[in-house]
Amino acid sequence: MVAAAERRLREDGVSADIDLVFCNALFDADSGYNSLPTREAKVAMFDRALAGLQAECRPDLVVIACNTLSVLYRDTEFAASAPVPVIDIVACGVETIASRLPVDGPGSVIVLGTETTIGEGTHKAALVARGCAPDRIITQACPQLASCIESGFDSEETTFLVDAYVAEATGTAGALRQPLYVSLNCTHYGYAMAAWQAAFASRDIAVAGFLDPNRSLADEVYGWLLSRGVTAAPGGVPVGRVNVRVVSMPEIATAAIASISRRLQEESPATAAALRDYQRRAELFSTGELSPGVGAR
Repeated sequence: MVAAAERRLREDGVSADIDLVFCNALFDADSGYNSLPTREAKVAMFDRALAGLQAECRPDLVVIACNTLSVLYRDTEFAASAPVPVIDIVACGVETIASRLPVDGPGSVIVLGTETTIGEGTHKAALVARGCAPDRIITQACPQLASCIESGFDSEETTFLVDAYVAEATGTAGALRQPLYVSLNCTHYGYAMAAWQAAFASRDIAVAGFLDPNRSLADEVYGWLLSRGVTAAPGGVPVGRVNVRVVSMPEIATAAIASISRRLQEESPATAAALRDYQRRAELFSTGELSPGVGAR
């Protein structure tokens, strides 16, 4: 999302300096929110991350680009008294699906996400509430996939896992109504687009569109900035700069930096460079006593 927003702002020009900060909400380099034993523990940990973000960055706008954290956000203490506007990616994902899947029309959608994202059922519930028949919405959890993509978006392991989850989701061919859409509801999933396309093509399953809410989220951020009068520089002459930085409490693995920066380099060299030169803040937010648990984010 940061890469897409930086590119658009850079190409359109800005009338004031803009700082885009990616603040890593992970609390440990070797585990993530899906490893925590209870929903309450996940919410409490994310609350600490939000407080740390607020103290470190003093943002004008908070954008939750993670689907897992977006479904937890409404129950945080931060949400009850947020000092600034907050935009989350789940709302963008639902809108993106709804725009392609009319209530009274044909078609179906496969909603892909982490265990927490799929377990919460937020996307499906929102679409059903709009009148979409439940049997048109196929949900598929993809454990460990985000970590694999992070370590190597085009690696053999990523390709294998993507293929395995597509096999699970499409196991009952009769449930797939055309046109079929595939919604990638994890920030990392779009990085492995070639693997998703190959997995469906190898099964001769036509996909009308792969829906990546990261793009919609970047558009929403751009619109918010436009409403603040800091985009579209007067007379078409940019007078401001777009700065990008990455902040993280745990160390970011070398493999992850290499993989993701390589994937982002063409779209946003500034974002790729910021990831490679990320700023470590060991006390970004207090973790307290972590409950035991092992798993992927």
